[in-house]
Amino acid sequence: MDTKFSETKPKSNYTVPLITITLLFFMWGFITCMNDILIPYLKKLFSLTFFESMLVQFSFFGAYFVGSLIYFLISYVKGDPINKVGYKKGILFGIVLAAIGCALFFPAATYSIYPLFLGALFVLGLGFTVLQITANAYVSLLGPEDSASSRLNLTQAFNAFGTTIAPILGGHLIFEFFSASDGSFSASATRIPYLIFAGILLLVGLLIFYVKLPSFKPEEEEQAKGLGVLKFPHLTRGIVALFCYVGAEVAVGSFIISFLHLPEISGLEEAISKNYLSLYWGGAMIGRFVGSISLNHSLSQAKKIIYMLGTAILVFALIFSIVDLTFAQISFFLVFIGLNFIGFLVGKSAPARTLAIFSTINVLLLISVMVNKGELAMYSVLGIGIFNSIMFSNIYTLSIAKLGVYTSQGSSLLVMAILGGAVLPLVQGAVADQIGVHHSFILPLVCYLFILYFGIYCTKHLKGIEQTSVKGGH
Repeated sequence: MDTKFSETKPKSNYTVPLITITLLFFMWGFITCMNDILIPYLKKLFSLTFFESMLVQFSFFGAYFVGSLIYFLISYVKGDPINKVGYKKGILFGIVLAAIGCALFFPAATYSIYPLFLGALFVLGLGFTVLQITANAYVSLLGPEDSASSRLNLTQAFNAFGTTIAPILGGHLIFEFFSASDGSFSASATRIPYLIFAGILLLVGLLIFYVKLPSFKPEEEEQAKGLGVLKFPHLTRGIVALFCYVGAEVAVGSFIISFLHLPEISGLEEAISKNYLSLYWGGAMIGRFVGSISLNHSLSQAKKIIYMLGTAILVFALIFSIVDLTFAQISFFLVFIGLNFIGFLVGKSAPARTLAIFSTINVLLLISVMVNKGELAMYSVLGIGIFNSIMFSNIYTLSIAKLGVYTSQGSSLLVMAILGGAVLPLVQGAVADQIGVHHSFILPLVCYLFILYFGIYCTKHLKGIEQTSVKGGH
C-alpha cells in the first residue's frame, strides 16, 4: 500500500515550520550528548566500573524502547495515536515530558544517589522518545517523499550542532563552572545546568505552541491497526540497522574520553579530551550539512559541489572557533572532510548507496582503532563521526518509505530500535572490563557491517527512490 498523507488545511510554505522544528532538534541533540559528559563524571563520583557507568546510556536509551513499545501497543489496539491527535500535540507532549526529566536532576543531585540520576535520565528519554516518533516523521512529511532524506539530514545537522557544543559548554558547566571550589567531584554540579535545560525546552515548546504548523492525515480512511506494518521487508531490516547504528554511535561516543585517557593512545584528561569529543560529534554536523545538499535533487551537480565545499569549510571554521584546540591539533580532520566529500560524490546523491559507502569507511576506521596506537588510533576513532552523519536520516527515511498509513506506526518501531543505544554501550562496557577499552571496539565494527548490508539491500530493492535521487527528481 502506498497511501499518501494530505494536509488538513490548504498547502502552505514549509519554511517556518521547518525552522521551528530544527530549533527543537538542536536542543534535543545538546541534551542527549550531555550523557557523554555524565558518564566519566558519574563514574568518578560514584566509583563505578565501565559496565555500571554505561547504565547512564542504558537508562536513557532504554526509555526509547519502553516508550515506543507502549506507543506501538496502543496503535495495535486502538489505532495510531498521532493520526488522531496530530503531530503538533505529540511534539508538545514530548517536550514537556523531557523538561520534567531534566528537572528531576535537581533531587538526584541534591541527594547524590546514582539510581535517582538513572530515573531522571529514563524520564528524559521517554520525552525524547515521543519526539523521535513525531518530529522525524513530521519532517519527512514536510515536502516530497524523494527529498525526505535531504530535509531530515538538514534538521539532523542542527541536532549535531547541539551535540558538538554540548561537550564544550556542558563539560565546562559540570567539570569547571559548577564544580566544587576545591576541584573535587560533587553531584550538585548537575543541578543548575539541567534546570536551565528544562527551562529552554519549555521555551521552545511555547514557541511551537504559537507557531502555525501544518497538520497531516491519511487520505484513506483505513487506520494502521494490527501488525500490517511488518509486511514491509525494508522496514524490518531497517529496524535492525537503526538498532546497530544508534548503538554503535552512542558506544563510540561514550568511550572516546576513556579511550583517549589510555596511556598508549594519548593519556589526555577529561578537561582536554572533551574538546576532541566535540570533533567526533562536530564531524557528524559537517557530514549532515553537506549531506543535506548532496541529497537535494533540486540542485544541479555543479551547484551541489560549490555549496558542499563552501558549507564544509564554513562548518569546519565554526567547529575550530568552538573547540579549545590549535589548528595543528584539528588539521587532521581536513583529511576526513575530503574523504567524506568524495564519498558523497561516489554515492551520486543516492541515500542507500551513500549509506553503504559510509558504513564501509567506518568499518575500516574501527579496524584501524583496534590495531593501531597513538595519534593514528585517536584520529581513526574521531573520524567515525563524520561518516555517521547521514546514517540515521538515511536509514530512517529508507525504512519508512512507501508505508502510507503505517508511517507513524513504522516510526514507532524504528524508535524502539534506538534501544541499541541502551544495550550496545552496556555490552561494550562489559567487554571493556574484560579485554580493555582498546579492543572493545569490535562491537561497533560488527554493527557497521550490518548497516553496510542494509545499504546494499536498499540499493537493490528501493530502486525507485534511488533512481529519483540520482536523476534529480524532475
